[in-house]
Amino acid sequence: MTLSIASVTTAYNAARVLPRQMDALLRQTLPLKEIVVVDNASTDGTRSLLAERYPQVTILSLPENAGAAGAWAAGLKYAAEERKYDWVWAFDDDSVPSDDALEGLIHAASSPAMGEGEIGMVAVWPVHNETGISYPPLLWRDGFRKASDEIVRHPVWFADLAIASGLLVKREVVEKIGLPRSDFFMDFFDFEYCLRARAHGYKIAVASGVRLAHEVGSARHVKLPGLNALWPDHAPWREYYISRNFAYLVWWLYPSYAAKWFSIRHMVRHAGGALLFSSARFSSVKKMAQGFQDGRRARLGVRFGPESRQYA
Repeated sequence: MTLSIASVTTAYNAARVLPRQMDALLRQTLPLKEIVVVDNASTDGTRSLLAERYPQVTILSLPENAGAAGAWAAGLKYAAEERKYDWVWAFDDDSVPSDDALEGLIHAASSPAMGEGEIGMVAVWPVHNETGISYPPLLWRDGFRKASDEIVRHPVWFADLAIASGLLVKREVVEKIGLPRSDFFMDFFDFEYCLRARAHGYKIAVASGVRLAHEVGSARHVKLPGLNALWPDHAPWREYYISRNFAYLVWWLYPSYAAKWFSIRHMVRHAGGALLFSSARFSSVKKMAQGFQDGRRARLGVRFGPESRQYA
C-alpha cells in the first residue's frame, strides 16, 4: 500500500529562508502528496512569495501569530484530521532536509530493528550547518539524558524527546492523543507532545543517518575549556516561554521530586549561560525567573511575542 505523506511548515516572516526548504521538499526522492505552510500572520511577504514561486503549496493563513505551537496544531489538524494523510512531516521554516530524507525516515519506520511496539514518530538528526554541531533527540529520565555513544551508533534507535522540525508523525498518534498544546505558544510544546505520545505507548524512532540542516535562533559558537557548544541567543521574551513551559511540564504534567530538582539545576545553569553569553543578559534572566514562576503556577497562554515591546 502506498503511504500518503504531507509536510507541514510553521512560518513567521520567513520569506528570506523559506525557498531553500520549499526547493528541498520538492526534490524529495519520495514525493510528498501535499506541502503545507502555516503562515503565522507574517508581515514580510511570506504569503505572496509562496503564491508566486510555489503555487503548488497549500497556505494556511492564521489571523494572528499563534506561535510555533499553535501553528503546528493548526497544521496537524488540517493534514492528519481533515486530509487524513498517513504521516505528517513537521518543519520550522529555516530547516532544510536532504533530498532523500523522507525516504530514509519511512525506511527507518519499517526497519526490522523496530521490535515490539507501535512506532508513532520518526525523528531526524539535526545539525547546525555552520559549526557541524548536532543536537540529537534525548532520553527522559526525570530530566534530559543523552543516549550513549553505543546507542546512537545504531542506524535506528529510540528516544523520548525530539524537536518538532523534521519529526514525522503518524496520523494515528494525532487521532489518539490529540493536537499539540497551543497554550505553550513557543518551546517545549514538541517535547510535551513526544512525552504524551510515549505515555500512550508509542515509540519514537531516530534515524541517525537522516540529517536535517537546522538553525538555532541567532546561535553563537561557544568554546571554553571542556565546552564546545552552541548558545541559542534568544530574545528575552523567548526565554520566558522556555522557562515557563519546562517548569509547567515538571510541576504539573510529569511531576516528581527528581524532575523538579533537575529543572531547578537546569534553569540555574541556563541563567548562568545567559549572563555569560546572552546579548540581553539581565533582561533574559529576568524573563527566565518570571517564566519559571508562571509555569509553577500553571499560568499559560500568550504573554509576550516577537511583536511585543515587553522584552525587559
